[in-house]
Amino acid sequence: MKNYGKTNIVTGLFFIGFFMLYGFALIYMRDFYSGKEEWIASSDMGTHFEARLAHVHGNMFAFINIMIGYLLLKLPVAAGSAKWISYTGLLGMAMPLGIMAEFLFGLPYYLVLVGAISIVISIFWLAIALAKAKFPTKE
Repeated sequence: MKNYGKTNIVTGLFFIGFFMLYGFALIYMRDFYSGKEEWIASSDMGTHFEARLAHVHGNMFAFINIMIGYLLLKLPVAAGSAKWISYTGLLGMAMPLGIMAEFLFGLPYYLVLVGAISIVISIFWLAIALAKAKFPTKE
């Protein structure tokens, strides 16, 4: 049987690393960039707001995937459910990438919607699977 969850953990850790570096770039723009006054002035709208939104969601969704992966590896989730919980969790990371694709390349919001729906499905599916799971009892 495949250990569903490991990919979520590994991908989540790489995502956290990437979005941490991205956060450092945002700090650079705020504190050291030659046009930092303009950058700060536009912090509540437009590209800067979208950049911060992608950073926050990237780290949060990465952490959620690490949690999903760990729970799938450690708890008795049925293999069929584990497979799809893992896949929908990973697909959820399309949301922060979609936010970045919107402001960097002008792409439409579809990746954001796919990612948002996927991560929500993953979390609810995991909750239902764990509610139905048979845990060993200690006597």
